[in-house]
Amino acid sequence: MDQLTQFAPIILMFVVVYFFMIRPQMKKAKQEKKFASELKKGDRIITKSGMHGKIVDFSEKNNSVIIETGAGKITFDKSSISMEMSQKLNEPVKDKK
Repeated sequence: MDQLTQFAPIILMFVVVYFFMIRPQMKKAKQEKKFASELKKGDRIITKSGMHGKIVDFSEKNNSVIIETGAGKITFDKSSISMEMSQKLNEPVKDKK
């Protein structure tokens, strides 16, 4: 019983780290994977590096998307698409009253 009380702070620390660090990261990774799988032609996106464009085609062999920008067509990996910025870009415009 005395050994259990010695290890209680360490066990508590692992529980706190799991719920405040590991679990939210796993949840966000799952959301990003779902977002990448739901992309379709015509979606407007922003890459993590700040490139704006519209999806023209997919390359399933390379797990990438072909994006049309002002400079032409560029191929990007699906993981380089920013989920947060792309969702904000595609939100419907709210009327200001």
